Amino acid sequence: MKAKHFLPLILLAAWSLPARSQNVRDLIISEVLAEPDSCGIVDGYGRRCGWIELFNTSQGTVNFGGCYLTDDRTDLRKSIIPKGDLRTKLGPRQTALIFAGGNGADGTFYAGFTLSPGETVYLVSNDGRTVIDSLQIPAGMPKGMSLGKEAHDLRQREFVPNDAPGTPTPGSPNGRQDAESKAQVMAVKDPHGLILALVSVSVVFSALAILWALFILLFRIVEGRKDSRPAPGEAAVAPTPGKEADGDVYAAIAAALDLYLSDTVHDAEPFVITLRPKASSWNDKRQNFRKLPK
Repeated sequence: MKAKHFLPLILLAAWSLPARSQNVRDLIISEVLAEPDSCGIVDGYGRRCGWIELFNTSQGTVNFGGCYLTDDRTDLRKSIIPKGDLRTKLGPRQTALIFAGGNGADGTFYAGFTLSPGETVYLVSNDGRTVIDSLQIPAGMPKGMSLGKEAHDLRQREFVPNDAPGTPTPGSPNGRQDAESKAQVMAVKDPHGLILALVSVSVVFSALAILWALFILLFRIVEGRKDSRPAPGEAAVAPTPGKEADGDVYAAIAAALDLYLSDTVHDAEPFVITLRPKASSWNDKRQNFRKLPK
């Protein structure tokens, strides 16, 4: 098969790689409101009810259609989020609000149960068995207050539940959006880049020193093996430690030395092999002559 036949397969694999890199495990329950007050938000039917906020912590789009929400650990498939709705594709660092009105038939973003203080909300994967995330509602949480998970920096992937309920912020990411990154902090502490330059130079020279030590060690090992080899014209005898060689071994060594020194098994020229071809009818040049007709 030619190389051009593999091009569509390579393009398909490269196109599907980013899509597979993100999954529903990147979702968290970022905020929950159990009992709204008179100032709470209303759903599409003009009602005020509790809600569950989902947040995509990854840098890719995640489709949470087919996942489940429940407030019962023994019934993980209590309320399914319908598939086929394009609005279930949640972009990076985006939120989705699901109303806990008690009737899942009201729409895609409606759960089939209501929320009460003291309960725990679970987000279950689309296999109906794996709990992705959970959030416990405090028993004494007052009306109109919510409990959420917050990160010090939204660039982080670790969100920690708040210690106490706070003012609801539906539809907006929880955390300090104005928090400075490590690069920004370093730019303030080291405006001229001296610390970064020193660190970079030290890393480079440390790597060179390690490589130099490795090369020296390797060179010594190779030289040690060369020194242990016998010199030309000498025979290496390695007797067994703790055991003396018998007469047959000495006889064989003596015979080998005699043959080597008497040149009976070698050519006259050192390191040269002489080939003396024997004459035969196969390589006789007279066989190439043809008898010409008269």
